Amino acid sequence: MSGHSVPVISVVGWSNSGKTTFLEKLVAELKARGIKVGIIKHHHGPFEIDRPGKDTWRLFQAGAECTAIAGPGKVGLVIRSEEDMPPGDIAALMPGVDLVITEGYKGSAYPQIEVRRAGHYRGETTSRVGRLVAVIGDLALCEEGFPCFSSEDIAGAADFIIDQYCRGSD
Repeated sequence: MSGHSVPVISVVGWSNSGKTTFLEKLVAELKARGIKVGIIKHHHGPFEIDRPGKDTWRLFQAGAECTAIAGPGKVGLVIRSEEDMPPGDIAALMPGVDLVITEGYKGSAYPQIEVRRAGHYRGETTSRVGRLVAVIGDLALCEEGFPCFSSEDIAGAADFIIDQYCRGSD
């Protein structure tokens, strides 16, 4: 591993709070500013990224530790893991990114930005104690002492993230 590690932050929130919608807009904004972003989506149960019956799926089922499919402009990698692989280990596999953002991983030690939306907020934070760094969403649900950005203030959220986590990566 190289001595340079990529900053990792987590976007957390209750189900249907708007995490993915916020991330879509944020990634586009960061890309427009020249920041290359990697995303790790945390899923709680088993999943298939490969299609059953396809060659790479068959070879993974046969016992390959890792399969990749590659074509012009895109590579897909599936790695066998005994347990939930930590986000930092996954981030280390992402070449050429300036920042990695996870969706989920509430229990991680990474800085957490919480998305809150009325009707999908239970009055308690989903972020780990001491990890909350900002709140996105309905400003009425904002918490004192943390930077708060409305769901529409993507530029403000991007400014905060760049200032806090991307400085020095130039």
